[in-house]
Amino acid sequence: MRTRYYVAASLDGFLATEDDSVAWLYTLGDDNRSTYPAFIAEIGAIVMGAATYEWIHGHAEEAIAEVGAAWPYTQPTWVFTHRALTPIAGADVRFVSGDVGAVHAAIRAAVGDRDLWIAGGGELAAQFHDAGLLDEVIVSVASLTLGRGKPLFPRRLPTPWILEEVTMLGTGFAELRYRVPERAP
Repeated sequence: MRTRYYVAASLDGFLATEDDSVAWLYTLGDDNRSTYPAFIAEIGAIVMGAATYEWIHGHAEEAIAEVGAAWPYTQPTWVFTHRALTPIAGADVRFVSGDVGAVHAAIRAAVGDRDLWIAGGGELAAQFHDAGLLDEVIVSVASLTLGRGKPLFPRRLPTPWILEEVTMLGTGFAELRYRVPERAP
């Protein structure tokens, strides 16, 4: 199982606006022309932060129109939160808090050899990095700037990564694929 942070960010390094919206992404193209379909086919479980969950929950109408359900994923999803969140009917969502290492072990047991997707939250991805559990970072850099918002990573991560691939995705994105090297214990 690989733990992968697959995300889109603006050219100036933001993954969402200040109010947690990712609607700006939809102005740049079709997901089916990206690497997303191949990526999601390898995913056995998803983790995300509360803000990502709430944004998806708040846009259930769009999900229903696109995939026929209020929750757009078939994989079990672990949502890290410190507050009570409203569940989505029919969604396999587990609300958790605490150390990402303990939750990662439970996810590994649940999904076997399929991959884990960190779907949202730069701080959450940084916590997986700090615990030595982040294997890959895939960032689709958009050809626009937001000026401010939620940063791709809200703090410095001192370990340099190894750039393995750069892919041009239409005229709106460049996808950067990094391998996160194992750290000595």
